[in-house]
Amino acid sequence: IRWTKTAGSASDRFQDSSVFNETLRISNIQRHQGGRYYCKAENGLGSPAIKSIRVDVYYLDDPIVTVHQSIGEAKEQFYYERTVFLRCVANSNPPVRYSWRRGQEVLLQGSDKGVEIYEPFFTQGETKILKLKNLRPQDYANYSCIASVRNVCSIPDKMVSFRLSNKTASPSIKLLVDDPIVVNPGEAITLVCVTTGGEPAPSLTWVRSAGILPDKTVLNGGTLTIPAITSEDAGTYSCIANNNVGNPAKKSTNIIVRALKKGRFWITPDPYHKDDNIQIGREVKISCQVEAIPSEELTFSWFKNGRPLRSSERMVITQTDPDVSPGTTNLDIIDLKFTDFGTYTCVASLKGGGISDISIDVNISSSTVPPNLTVPQEKSPLVTREGDTIELQCQVTGKPKPIILWSRADKEVAMPDGAMQTESYDGILRIVNVSREMTGTYRCQTSQYNGFNVKPREALVQLIVQFFLCSAECSLFWYLCFSQLGHEKGAQRHATSLQLPCARSSVHFSSPLPIPGPRMPLRRETACLVTPVSLFSPFLVLSPAGKAYAPEFYYDTYNPLWQNRPRVYSYSLQWTQMNPDAVDRILAYRLGIRQAGQQRWWEQEITVNGNIQKGELITYNLTELIKPEAYEVRLTPITRFGEGDSTIRVIKYSAPVNPHLRKY
Repeated sequence: IRWTKTAGSASDRFQDSSVFNETLRISNIQRHQGGRYYCKAENGLGSPAIKSIRVDVYYLDDPIVTVHQSIGEAKEQFYYERTVFLRCVANSNPPVRYSWRRGQEVLLQGSDKGVEIYEPFFTQGETKILKLKNLRPQDYANYSCIASVRNVCSIPDKMVSFRLSNKTASPSIKLLVDDPIVVNPGEAITLVCVTTGGEPAPSLTWVRSAGILPDKTVLNGGTLTIPAITSEDAGTYSCIANNNVGNPAKKSTNIIVRALKKGRFWITPDPYHKDDNIQIGREVKISCQVEAIPSEELTFSWFKNGRPLRSSERMVITQTDPDVSPGTTNLDIIDLKFTDFGTYTCVASLKGGGISDISIDVNISSSTVPPNLTVPQEKSPLVTREGDTIELQCQVTGKPKPIILWSRADKEVAMPDGAMQTESYDGILRIVNVSREMTGTYRCQTSQYNGFNVKPREALVQLIVQFFLCSAECSLFWYLCFSQLGHEKGAQRHATSLQLPCARSSVHFSSPLPIPGPRMPLRRETACLVTPVSLFSPFLVLSPAGKAYAPEFYYDTYNPLWQNRPRVYSYSLQWTQMNPDAVDRILAYRLGIRQAGQQRWWEQEITVNGNIQKGELITYNLTELIKPEAYEVRLTPITRFGEGDSTIRVIKYSAPVNPHLRKY
């Protein structure tokens, strides 16, 4: 038995529970857990049994009153002789009912010429507005908004009050800090925000554009303190003042934490010669790059063998345009001479201080040569077991030795660490807990960083990850299977025995094998793949793989008409996959759609990421369907062995019912 929830504001999936425990118990239920719950029971015989029940979670939040004035009429006295709107909002289920009071007087539509109560357009009862037209003396009073859900589930009414006076005004604030604020790591930083206006008194809160405030933040009213700031704490901090009158006031400042990191260099040979080597009489350029925050404070100094260098006719020091290559300085040596050989050092520093300088040494000599990349003969192809730790190796020669970049060469997928490229300083890529998906070709190539700025050298390494396919029960279409084991085709197939050890278990077939019936777990189109386990065992592994079963459309979708426009509509199509584990992994679905009565099918592929679980509900949205036409939809699963069985259904347009009645 499996419980599933597919309706509501969230989609919750429950794990399989025991067949003896048909009860799904939800303790301390929350509002987001409301929706339709489905109970699906199956025992492998016939179609699953499915029942559903709808759960409504009732609640009522505290109402909030906000006050606004007509746009364009604001003066110094914000609410003096002006039209004012009091808006009351409360989140609830079922929809809330509002009532207004002025003091002890109940306000109704039409009871006072200076008062109007209405619901805004494009709302469904979630708010009620009290309009006070051209404020009169009696309008300066205490107003109360009562929110009620008619005592459903014994939920009591809730009330909020607001005092309107001739001093009522929206908030205003100012920050007592600079913008931006540049600090060194480890320093304490204090941001002060004060109110300069607003009635009633505004509340002050601090927020950060990059997410939550740092854990070590200390808040005291409008004062925010970070005791020891780090680079991760940098960003935009905003002070927000709110008193529910007008719009909240907001002031921001940017905190910049000084940093110097990722010091790198590269050597560029004379661009007017095809030779990548450094030679006497030619030009050579040394470039240094760092990441500096803030970039305006970055300065570079050059040294040769420890002595300061200044720009001259033969040694030209420049800084690259920040828009082209930020944080980069260059030393051009024109007409290289023997006396120019030595160690060149570029030092990056920040004018504000407080940060350690970055020093990069580059040796220029007759032994400085461009890189070369090779793969040791015994390192490709590389065969390993699933779950092992493996090292892929590329040998790099040259001086200096550059950074090596590893990536997948056979397909555009991320490396094991999640990045598209992985850096290595010794040419070795170490992979822990190898999986079968990592089988393929890997590319190692030289980077320009810490080496020569020349065409990258690259090499390929083949990785083969072997794994076992095991099953405690295996029923095969034995005509195909034993013809691959060497028997003649067409004759009655019998075998005395076949035992295939697989990891810690074995699969044993005795003579004679049964002829598969119409309800065999594996398909008649299934191929019995018999493959050797190579280096680890002399036995064979049987791997069932073949065409997929037909998908099963789901007809109990809650509100499938999810987009309704004047001429077109959209439909939420849902289905499950029959026996997804019985054959090879489903890679995609071929979706065909045609208007009822037409001959032509329009087709497209729906890619499937990962393995489909049994009973998993798959959703795809059909858009731009013409009203009120019906459509035929055909769905075909695709594995690496081709297309499986198709399923066809018809979807029809039906006009939606009154949205207020739909909830009941």
